[in-house]
Amino acid sequence: MKVSELRQALADEFGQAYSSVLASDLIMASLGGRTVNDALAAGIPPRDVWMALCRETDVPEERWYGVGRPEPKKN
Repeated sequence: MKVSELRQALADEFGQAYSSVLASDLIMASLGGRTVNDALAAGIPPRDVWMALCRETDVPEERWYGVGRPEPKKN
């Protein structure tokens, strides 16, 4: 997942306005007490940030791969 894909998944799941609030304000213990923006700046991979956010905000598991996006292929 690229940062741009993370941003799009945030907007798809939470709406454009609320996604920017979540990214800057929601502090997640699973990311070391960081927000989405802080975690990305610290070099945490976007996929890890997205998964932490999904767990923290109770996004249903079927939408963890982004709204309207297919689940990645299994190897």
